[in-house]
Amino acid sequence: MFSRLPEPQSSPPAPFYEKVKQAISEKIAAGVWRAHDRIPSEAELVAQFGFSRMTINRALRELTDEGLLVRLQGVGTFVAEPKGQSALFEIRSIADEIAARNHRHRCEVLVLEETQASTEQAVALNVQEGARIYHSVMVHFESDVPVQIEDRCVNAISVPDYLDQDYTQTTPHAWLSLVAPLTEGEHIVEAVRATPRECEILRIKEHDPCLLIRRRTWSASQIVSHATLLFPGDRYRLQGHFMS
Repeated sequence: MFSRLPEPQSSPPAPFYEKVKQAISEKIAAGVWRAHDRIPSEAELVAQFGFSRMTINRALRELTDEGLLVRLQGVGTFVAEPKGQSALFEIRSIADEIAARNHRHRCEVLVLEETQASTEQAVALNVQEGARIYHSVMVHFESDVPVQIEDRCVNAISVPDYLDQDYTQTTPHAWLSLVAPLTEGEHIVEAVRATPRECEILRIKEHDPCLLIRRRTWSASQIVSHATLLFPGDRYRLQGHFMS
């Protein structure tokens, strides 16, 4: 239960909805309320805080917009399943991101091959069409839930040992960072609809929204790899931080 916080009338009101947001967020962060737990109703929160229903509604609405809560009409308000956050302006290994959330990462390798660059792959890697490249397709899991399909083509001249690695023990990003230290990266983000095969792999429905990142990385002045990273929209969100 929350302690009752009276609304002062003699001074300009503080943003009471922020107090409600903070109290709810702290309970979730402390594990008092866990994912899928139902939180008190608006009426119950009004009684507990002593604030207006409009104030409580705004707090719940903003927490829902921020992805902390899920509101089901006629059912109630619940703690949302935590979404992973992928770095938008920095390039990190998905395994590191998952480990930072104290979850288990695993990878299934679907394709690991040497091939000839298609027109699209040649443009992405800045090589001649038909040039020898490496191609991999992998599925990354967070606690046995598929969260990303990684489709990557790699410059075979830059990293000749790419096919020899065990990507169930490391990730392409981690290994490439060791052998061809990254000096530049490019992200292009799109909202897309997954193909039927991708829906099957990610265990999502045909019309579920997805996020697609097209990522190119350089070492010195040479493009090392180009990857398309597909995320289910309801399991992942992108977060960026930058300074001018």
